[in-house]
Amino acid sequence: MAKKKVEEKINLDSILFKCRDILRQARNSGSFFEKRDMMLTLVFLRFIGEKFEDGIQKLRQELIAQGLDPDDEEIFAAFFDDATFTDGTYNLPVEARWSTIINTPAPQLNVALDTALHSLATSSKQLKGCFVEGTFTTRNLAPNDIKKIVDEVNKISHKAFGEEKDLIGRVYEYFLKEFAVNATKEEGEFYTPHDAVQLIAAMIEPFDGTLYDPCCGSGGMFIQSADLIREKQGDISRINIYGQEKEPATYRLAKMNLALRGLSHHLGEEADSTFTHDLHKGIYFDYIMANPPFNLKGWYDPNLKNDARWSDYVTPPESNANYAWILHMLSHLRATKGVAGFLLANGALGDGDTLEIRKKLIQNDKVEAIIILPREMFITTDISVTLWILNQNKKGGNYHGRTLRNRENEILFMDLRTWIENPVKGEGKKKVFLNDTQIKRASDIYHTWQTEGTDGVHYEVPELYRSVGIEEIEKHGWSLVPSKYIEFIDHDLDIDYGTEISRIQAEMRNVLAQEKQSQKLLEDAFRGIGYGID
Repeated sequence: MAKKKVEEKINLDSILFKCRDILRQARNSGSFFEKRDMMLTLVFLRFIGEKFEDGIQKLRQELIAQGLDPDDEEIFAAFFDDATFTDGTYNLPVEARWSTIINTPAPQLNVALDTALHSLATSSKQLKGCFVEGTFTTRNLAPNDIKKIVDEVNKISHKAFGEEKDLIGRVYEYFLKEFAVNATKEEGEFYTPHDAVQLIAAMIEPFDGTLYDPCCGSGGMFIQSADLIREKQGDISRINIYGQEKEPATYRLAKMNLALRGLSHHLGEEADSTFTHDLHKGIYFDYIMANPPFNLKGWYDPNLKNDARWSDYVTPPESNANYAWILHMLSHLRATKGVAGFLLANGALGDGDTLEIRKKLIQNDKVEAIIILPREMFITTDISVTLWILNQNKKGGNYHGRTLRNRENEILFMDLRTWIENPVKGEGKKKVFLNDTQIKRASDIYHTWQTEGTDGVHYEVPELYRSVGIEEIEKHGWSLVPSKYIEFIDHDLDIDYGTEISRIQAEMRNVLAQEKQSQKLLEDAFRGIGYGID
């Protein structure tokens, strides 16, 4: 009987691995960034093309359900020639459809791909700026190489990988790891893990109003927030997205990501520095979510010395942008209800050169919670990371169906560094993730602390969290390091050393007795077969 052929499971990483190797060996494939841009552009064309095909199929089914024939010339002309979709699907010109690209002969693929990009850029304002026109003809990969890559990308489908959130971000993350992790560190370009984004979103609940990210990267914060809004509220139109990104390639990636999902967004007309050219100056937001480049150097410009964003504090140190990010975000928070959740390196919790800013932030009651995350959550950095939450309203009131108590002059400290029981498989270095249960537990600790009826004075669990008053923080020199406030138990103090020594001695006596008994049995056995034991 013939053996049944085992069907090979399609794996996203294996597809990307093949593409990486093809690009590494191909002539004219360019730098890491050019390789990455080619791959992201191809994946974008694949996804947007598949979404269009799904939209057309859905439209056909709707027409049939209404008793109309979608193949009738007049019906086809009325509904398909200039199809409109309500879910963010783009009506693609024929030359920009994936079905056209995948069926193009290899020698013509580079030209066909750039023709598709030009067609998209000229037909849609939202898609303009998502990619660099001329990407493929500039590199001009050999027909065999570009064909092999396109065929691999053709295997990447939302139908096959629907469980993957933020697929373009997943592809981006892969190339950060596999091509040039060190280069991205130097550029300050860090990919935010999905679970870190989910934790921030679960904490601050950006369900309606305006959401801003001053260093939006690939747009992952927006994507995951949109997923959470759909899950909790169902109406993504209730949130208005604003963002800014300095790196042109990453700016294009964010536009790809948001356009692919049909999310209306305001990222400005260009990539530029948030510090020297704030594209959203004078706008105040309900929510801010961010993962700024850690310990960013070279951010300062002499024109920023008396900038309005830190006029109520002091100018942040030129050597490090951590507190410049904090004050920038605070300046954009809506005055009476804005909430911000963002990640920073742990050094910002007690830096000496930022003491005066930190002191005033605490005195002005802007800091609501400090949560240290497991070090192993981040792929592209070994720096220990903290989630900060700023809140413009700690006085209480109604918030997303909960009645909040007055939390003035209190800060919640949480330490999640021991939550490392969920390893990520297949990584080159140790990496862990927070699962849904852990994210819910952490957000429940925070939300319970906020809610009416909770005693903030005695709200604590040793080695996990504690609510602390401003007087105690002042005694610790305005430090925000959680270990100064959360009780850590010395488990060795629980040991009765007299009893423990007696137990060890008893075990040793038992081992010696067993060895003596084994020796006697061995001697008896040898004597039984006629051998003497000296």
